Amino acid sequence: MNQKILSQSLPKEVKVSFEFFPPTTEKSMLSLWKCIKRLQPVRPSFVSVTYGAGGTTRERTHETVVRIAKETNMKSVAHLTCIGSNKHEITSIADRYWQVGVRHIVALRGDSSDGKNSYIPHPGGYAFASDLVEGLRKVADFEISVAAYPECHPESKNQNEDLDNLQRKIDAGATRAITQYFFDPDVYLRFLEQVRGRGIQIPIIPGILPVTNFNQVKKFSALSGTHIPDWLADLFEDIDDDQETRKLVAASVASEQCRILCANGVKNFHFFTLNRSDLTYAICHILGVRPNQGKK
Repeated sequence: MNQKILSQSLPKEVKVSFEFFPPTTEKSMLSLWKCIKRLQPVRPSFVSVTYGAGGTTRERTHETVVRIAKETNMKSVAHLTCIGSNKHEITSIADRYWQVGVRHIVALRGDSSDGKNSYIPHPGGYAFASDLVEGLRKVADFEISVAAYPECHPESKNQNEDLDNLQRKIDAGATRAITQYFFDPDVYLRFLEQVRGRGIQIPIIPGILPVTNFNQVKKFSALSGTHIPDWLADLFEDIDDDQETRKLVAASVASEQCRILCANGVKNFHFFTLNRSDLTYAICHILGVRPNQGKK
């Protein structure tokens, strides 16, 4: 791995995409649109809007996706899960997206709304993400992204089982995979090598999470099976109440992570923004993804 990162020229041809979640209040709506307006000038490949656990944000997700499509020049992408809807309802949801010009869906199995109970397929619905992908393919010619897990999905027995599941989603018609977030670049690079060794050639986009709240990230990571390295915990030690320092550390960590991946040939990144623009915008700048990119 090339470690001479900062002394290198800015990476070339880097592309980014952003993930938002639908707002729940008027205040969070204003915060989301402030974030969108800040990030729009860097011209992301697409922006996606999440679908709440248990299908709880179906309408808010739809409204947010449609508004982004209508009021910005960004490609708006909808998350859709197997949870909370039967096949007929999912077909109806997908039809609505197609009719308003949304051509890209992130297809996921989804989780129960309480985050504790074991997954139970919806009666009359799609059981797994691969089934959902296959169903969406029958609705319209969507571009379909799916999830991938560099450190293995917590419900999978091992990496081989997890890769088998990814293969099923691709065989069903997925055109891109976006990974769960990770912190060690080697985790993604090893995973990519395993994926390519399987003959899987679709884009595998690394998911990047700038750490705004380390304690919250620890909780998320425990549920998702994401390993938190000791060096990361050390960096965030004793700065829980120091917001400005946390921002600087978070931007430094994510930027170095991306630059190392760039040095190893990675050119696409998907940022989990948590509806905040400051860290993501700064990291994009460091990656050479700027409003005036391509201009002399």
